[in-house]
Formats: sequence, C-alpha cells, structure tokens
Amino acid sequence: MQSPLINVMSAAAIKAGKGLMRDFGEVDQLHISRKGASNFVTKSDIRTEKLLQKELSAARPGFGFLMEEGGEVAGKDPSYRWIIDPLDGTSNFIHAIPYFCISIGLEKRSANGESEIIAGVIFDPSHNELFSAEKGKGAQVNNRKLSVSTRDSFEESMMVAGSPRDAASVNEKIAKTGAIVRYFGASALDLAYLAAGRIDACWYNSIQPWDIAVGMLLVQEAGGIFTTIDGKPANIYSQAVLASNRVLYESVQRLAA
Repeated sequence: MQSPLINVMSAAAIKAGKGLMRDFGEVDQLHISRKGASNFVTKSDIRTEKLLQKELSAARPGFGFLMEEGGEVAGKDPSYRWIIDPLDGTSNFIHAIPYFCISIGLEKRSANGESEIIAGVIFDPSHNELFSAEKGKGAQVNNRKLSVSTRDSFEESMMVAGSPRDAASVNEKIAKTGAIVRYFGASALDLAYLAAGRIDACWYNSIQPWDIAVGMLLVQEAGGIFTTIDGKPANIYSQAVLASNRVLYESVQRLAA
C-alpha cells in the first residue's frame, strides 16, 4: 500500500504527465525559447510546473517549493518543501526522443538547517513507469520492488555520464575498462534506472538539486551508494556526484576522483 504522501505525488505526476505527452505528440509545434547554452525551456515545461505546484499546494497547503523554473517559494511550514523538476530531459523532449520525466521530491528541514529527502516520485510518461521511494521503506517502480544490480565486471556493465563534455577524462578512463558509457540526457531518469538495476553507475560533474533529489533517495533505498565524486557523503546540494551499485562503487570512485 502506498502512503498518503506517495499517493499525493503520484497523482500530481500522472496528471501532469498527460499534458506532457499531448505536447510531446506535437513537439514540432512547441514554442521554444533559449535559456542558456544547450539548455532550453518550453511552454510545456512551464505549464507542467504550474500544474504540479497547484496540485501539491491543494494537497499540502503549508509546504514550500523549490522549482527549476519558478525558483523558491516559501511555505507557511518551514519544515517541508517540494523539490520539482517538471521536465527533466528537455533537450530529448524537444527532439522527440522519449527519454524524459517528471521528478517530485519532499525535503524535510530541521531547525538547525539540516535537510533530507523523505519521499519522492519520478514519472516517465512515455513508458508509463512510476518510480517511488520513501526513506527507510524501499523503492518501487509501478509497485514492484527495486534493487540495484549486482554486476561486478566493468566489461559487463553499462554506466551513464552527465555529458561528453562533463569530466571527459573520467568518461575516457572508465570507457577504457571495457564498460559501456552512455549519455542519456535526463539525470533523474538515469538514477531511477540505476535503482532498477538497468544500469550500474552514474556520475555528474555539475548538477542541480531538482536533478538528483529523488534519484538519490531511489538509489539508496534500492541498496545502492550515492556520494560526491571524491567519495564523501552527498546531499542534494552537492555539485559533483557519483552513484553506483555496491559491487562496483569503489572501483568506479577511484577512476572518477
């Protein structure tokens, strides 16, 4: 049985996903504006974020928000904040590549400033896959329990980097081990795939909180390891991060550091 929190997030993500898929079907007609080098935002992106904010605010009126497009919105309850990426994988979406997702995480903050993600969902509307996790309760995809892979050989593994330009030397070193290195372009979904055992490690040299908030929880709850590139404890505000199954982690971390 899903908790009330997961139900709230799931309902919002699925509702927003329907709109994304309508727009995806008409991707050539979308109005596109440039937001920076290789970083685009569409009307669909903004519309999705507003819908998520509306749905989540109705369910939990006191919670604040940290959103990719809308920035930070304070709530009456400073202990909780939704962290939203309405469309992770925007470039894929624009080019009609079905590898993108919606990410919603709930951050709990203590009086001393510490924070943790206690629940989250990642919804891939192209494949109708809903990944979810709660702290201490495991991770699921469409209500099926997730577990990271147990592959222990570089030659048999598939790994994902943030981009070919991002820490190119790391990518090259790991590729030389015989591992397959890919660049999929949606970090939240990459991490969900890692939690599902589909890929074996991911690393990102420049990342934002909304890109990894839910993915970090999914990986940890599925039995994986999530740290900074240099092997220190990570949080959602870490800039350079590494996630892996437990068997390959030390070897990957040595190459990535």
